[in-house]
Amino acid sequence: MTRHSVRELAKNGFADYRLPLTAEGVAMAREWGARLERPVQAFYSSPVGRCVDTATAMAEGALEAGLIPAMPEVVTDPTLVEPGCYVEDINRVGPTFLKMGALSFLNQHLKTPFEGMLSPAAGRAKLASYLYQREPEPGSLAVHVTHDTILAVLVAELEGRDAIDEEHWPWMMEGLWVWFEDARMHWVWRGHHGHRELALA
Repeated sequence: MTRHSVRELAKNGFADYRLPLTAEGVAMAREWGARLERPVQAFYSSPVGRCVDTATAMAEGALEAGLIPAMPEVVTDPTLVEPGCYVEDINRVGPTFLKMGALSFLNQHLKTPFEGMLSPAAGRAKLASYLYQREPEPGSLAVHVTHDTILAVLVAELEGRDAIDEEHWPWMMEGLWVWFEDARMHWVWRGHHGHRELALA
């Protein structure tokens, strides 16, 4: 489960959904796809263009590396974007997000969830269900391309933190490895392995 690749810079400080990948971003995603080192069963993406383009470029790299037999369809899913995973009522929380900025907004949400949003625990359970239902066959991978805000909250909740700072923020194309075993959700983030009893939404 990875953040999209390098996009154009936001002029007003907020990365709206229209910002596309740069040429560097496309090349980085293609290289990442070629280095997955296992057969890739499926590519999923947020419906936002830069996420779809990241998944497509990763698939192109995987195809060139012989990890997939043919160019697949990238399946978009609203669970990987907002509203979808955490946000239930964008009209209620959107103005607050724009006013506070992403980092302050997420830190507040981790402590006292906003109305119109799932709690961090409920959002994690929703994402766990989403990933569990799409778990690939043993020995293969599924790629899910999402956004920094979703990854940041998910990792914080998994690690038991109620705060995020700049060091915790996901880099472009940084990802969380997830698998399920013995009724547990396992993950690796920045080289650290953790697990949690499986709780699904």
